[in-house]
Amino acid sequence: MPSSEYIQGMQEMQKHFGDAAEKWIKAIHDIYPEFAKVNVEFPFGELYRRDVIDDKTRELCTVAALTVQGFSLPELKVHIKGALNTGSNKSEILEIITQMIAYCGFPAATNALLAAQEVFEEIEG
Repeated sequence: MPSSEYIQGMQEMQKHFGDAAEKWIKAIHDIYPEFAKVNVEFPFGELYRRDVIDDKTRELCTVAALTVQGFSLPELKVHIKGALNTGSNKSEILEIITQMIAYCGFPAATNALLAAQEVFEEIEG
């Protein structure tokens, strides 16, 4: 039986990622269920449910953080979709990635830019 934090976390994930939330967590769950549980309960069951900033801002911050990491491209793609789903547009996402050049350098920002393009092409069909 899932905890209330897990249920609330999945509901929050679905607000951000739609049906992709279930697919993402299932892939993680198939490898290690406890990791999937923590992935849902902590960030989405707790942090993302706070009402200090709105979902759009939260997703843009996440896009910036994942861009700076430079190696989290699968997660970055998920959160780019989340940014679009919570009210950001392509120009805002691309501007955030461009600003991150100052903090992570061109290679990481270029990887993020290419990941964003993949997401945009996938969505636009």
